Amino acid sequence: MQTTLPDGRPARRDPDTMDTFVDSSWYFLRYLDPHDDTRAFEPADAEKWAPVDQYVGGVEHAILHLLYARFITKVLFDLGYVSFTEPFSAVLNQGMVLMDGSKMSKSKGNLVEFASELREHGADALRLTLAFAGPPEDDIDWADVSPTGSTKFLARAWRISGEITSPTDVEWKGGDAALRRATHHLLADAPGLLEAFKFNVVVARLMELVNQIRKTIDSGPGAADPAVREAIEAVTVLLSLFAPYTAEDMWERLGHPASVAFAGLRKPDPTLLVEESVTAIVQVDGKVRDRLEVSPTIAADELEALARASAAVARVVGDREIVNVIVRAPRVVNIATRS
Repeated sequence: MQTTLPDGRPARRDPDTMDTFVDSSWYFLRYLDPHDDTRAFEPADAEKWAPVDQYVGGVEHAILHLLYARFITKVLFDLGYVSFTEPFSAVLNQGMVLMDGSKMSKSKGNLVEFASELREHGADALRLTLAFAGPPEDDIDWADVSPTGSTKFLARAWRISGEITSPTDVEWKGGDAALRRATHHLLADAPGLLEAFKFNVVVARLMELVNQIRKTIDSGPGAADPAVREAIEAVTVLLSLFAPYTAEDMWERLGHPASVAFAGLRKPDPTLLVEESVTAIVQVDGKVRDRLEVSPTIAADELEALARASAAVARVVGDREIVNVIVRAPRVVNIATRS
């Protein structure tokens, strides 16, 4: 904007005199229509795309940025530019990464140089470490986490992807039943866990499945089993959310064209989600004395009979009198005795 100084000289006035907090309070609307030089945003685009489904930020944003964003959105609503009064439908405040229990600080000398960690472990291992450390809303202490452990896990999964000998179009149904059940339980649980931001649980489940795949290869039907391919492909697709470089290489080693990002998660087979057996715990006077593999539909009297017939239970009870038996089929039998 051209203007004139008091002494008559020409000058250009800077029209941007607002605080940065004002600019950062409506950026999500400008993103919808960034190239229009005549107005801030197209109201029809805001109607289509806004409000924001999920906001992720530090807790300090709740006092400044989020407060101002809500205020400006309500003003825009009053002026008729938007049809909503809240800019963000849901908010997640992520925790901080600490070191030895304290916020990282140059003055304290407890900094962890990210570049050196990146060079030593790689981006995938660092991402996986942060995801596995705990719920995203909790603070984590870098002294308590293990990028080395994440690196070893990724290498373990990567090696399996190169051992598969079955073709990409193999029929899954003929594969190892136990491994297939574990895979499909993960396929059923993962979407809900991810939507709930339970990334650490998903990573833990991936580690469990990789261990089961390894056992199936080494002690079971081997790398040619269709269930092994099915399982490692499911691992690869889910792993791409946390370790995209490793997952992309695994996907290629498994014989698929790029990219794993377009693969999508397969739907679970409902018939594989039905438990064939459950572990019933038998307690005598409050102490666990035996564990029984039983049908999920076992009746209470049948479960009690099995518990009484257990050699381990009979040995503990001995000559004592059984005064009470509480059965919660199919999970628990609690036997109370007296001398």
